[in-house]
Amino acid sequence: MSHQRPLGPIVFHRSGPMSCPYLNGLTEQQLFMELGGPNAQETFEHLSLYGFRRSHHIVYRPTCSGCQSCIPVRIRVSDFENKRRYRKIRNRNAELIMEDVGQKATEEQYKLFSRYVKSRHGDGDMAGMSIRDYSNLVVASPVDTGLLEWRTPSGQLMATCITDRLKDGYSAVYSFFDTSDDRLSLGVYMILSLIDLAISTGKPFVYLGFWVPGSPKMDYKSSFEPIEGFYRGVWSEITDKNSWGPMTTCTSGKTLGP
Repeated sequence: MSHQRPLGPIVFHRSGPMSCPYLNGLTEQQLFMELGGPNAQETFEHLSLYGFRRSHHIVYRPTCSGCQSCIPVRIRVSDFENKRRYRKIRNRNAELIMEDVGQKATEEQYKLFSRYVKSRHGDGDMAGMSIRDYSNLVVASPVDTGLLEWRTPSGQLMATCITDRLKDGYSAVYSFFDTSDDRLSLGVYMILSLIDLAISTGKPFVYLGFWVPGSPKMDYKSSFEPIEGFYRGVWSEITDKNSWGPMTTCTSGKTLGP
């Protein structure tokens, strides 16, 4: 289907059914479009306002029959609550140095990426990615994508985040880190660093992709407050997380845009 926008026609496709990666026994379908051309960044930023996520040159959002449990979420950084737990994580990683390395994808990053994926997602699609595949996550991006690195004072690479830069914030595309010491909570620390970066650059949001109530691997996202979810066409603050349980009756035919 097509929707006319000032940017030009946006043509969507619907995927076939696939096994849901978040809720056992369910299938998922996605509404998606291919990004490309001179308006790719503007198109992506427009669709991100309506809960879409980017992977490679595809922008997508789950549109599953009978289920609407994947909630796009973003942190409103101006009111972020720096809880005691987060202050402890910041202190544990205070020596790490963050650097924006642009689109410089390296073999060192790839080795860390491979170790992380095998440790945390060994049965996933990314486990078999080559260094070329990894590099393409960044250099083949049709939008403003870069890499953030966190290193020790001695230069050891501890964490990396592939990040999309938007007018209204930063979108964490994929992050990976040294998993040898869970006490460091490096995954959370990277999000805290993105919040700090957004505040320092005057951007109001950090986009975290999809939160799925009831999925243990997604619980960490809802701990950041205030966090907003996109549901039924609007972003609203999630104040009672228990009320955002598995949802039904998907409205895939809704018109996107103002």
